[in-house]
Amino acid sequence: MDDHVTWADKGFWEPGEAVDLTAYEASGRNLFDGSFTWPTMVLKKHALEHNIATVAAFVDEHDLLLAPHGKTTMAPSLYRRQLDAGAWAITVASPSQALVARHAGVRRVLVANEILDHSALSWVASERAADPEFLHLHWVDSVEGVQVAAEASALVGVEDRPMAVLVDLGFPGGRTGCRSVEAAVELARVVDATPGVLLAGVAGYEGGLGTQAAVGDYFDRLKELASTLFTEGLVAADAIVSAGGSAFFDVLAERWSAGWPDGMTPRKVLRSGTYVSHDHGLYADTTPYNRIEGSLDPALEVWAQVLSAPEEGLGIVGMGRRDAPYDNGLPIPLTVRRNGSGSAEALDGTVEKLGDQHAFLRTDAGLRPGDLVGFGVSHPCTAFDKWRLIPVVETDYIVTELVRTYF
Repeated sequence: MDDHVTWADKGFWEPGEAVDLTAYEASGRNLFDGSFTWPTMVLKKHALEHNIATVAAFVDEHDLLLAPHGKTTMAPSLYRRQLDAGAWAITVASPSQALVARHAGVRRVLVANEILDHSALSWVASERAADPEFLHLHWVDSVEGVQVAAEASALVGVEDRPMAVLVDLGFPGGRTGCRSVEAAVELARVVDATPGVLLAGVAGYEGGLGTQAAVGDYFDRLKELASTLFTEGLVAADAIVSAGGSAFFDVLAERWSAGWPDGMTPRKVLRSGTYVSHDHGLYADTTPYNRIEGSLDPALEVWAQVLSAPEEGLGIVGMGRRDAPYDNGLPIPLTVRRNGSGSAEALDGTVEKLGDQHAFLRTDAGLRPGDLVGFGVSHPCTAFDKWRLIPVVETDYIVTELVRTYF
């Protein structure tokens, strides 16, 4: 029933028969006309379109390729928006996420992890054999990872289309990746000597490095690794070099703008993903657009109803950990509609804590039961996963599109 709105879609009030998705999108419903119950999360269309266009312009200006991290949204309709705006590929974090992207028609998929699952790798090899235009890349940081990829290629019999991998360079205390350039070069030599596996380039992730200086040094090491592999003849001139979360892509653009060996024309792939929705918290504080010209707009709002006002200055709101992210900051109150109707007023307050289904909102705004509060969120990656179907709304909250997620 993915092509219908049903009683099972949280936030939508459809207690009767299912409604065709396309018909729903064309029906002109409003978030506040009784078509929804609370809480409900929405995507603001103007912010969504602005953010996609802004980052597309950035990568064009800096000679980068964009492979936005699809784990943020797990929403094929948003992948399509990003690809239509010029994104080169979609990045994911696991084989199951790659399967979603593939079924959504994505032709280039990057898996930003080492895959050790024989079944998943055999599927990749079969897909590559069946579709010469399908590009699948995944990371390796161990001999075991190289061996499993080679075994899958041999099992499917696609030696003429070897499994493409990127050597993962990490840093001490970081997430994954070889811990030094020297170790990564040694692993690259193993890949080169292994039938059925092709070294397509290098990749890494700077998350966990808290300063511009540390991140810049790490990007320099990735450049050093790619340059060494090119000089040794282990990668092609257009080898992929990939990194980039959402906090330091300006540093990446600057560090990789020059200084490559003569004859090397790397494909520099940025993987930032949260830009598509941005937020009011974590990424509002850390976005590169706090340092460079331009801006991103927060696109996500969660609307919830005040259920109780048991003490002066305290509103208990029907929104909890099942509805909004809380791992990198609590929701941020933005506006209130008194008794759920009328125009929105700016709301000054603080969410003190979240229960499973309740938010404790401290404010002097005199909230009463039945008021509707609009919240911004912090950390989109743990917002999208709480909603199977998300309405996209105009500035007047008319619903124009529905976004289905696949977590």
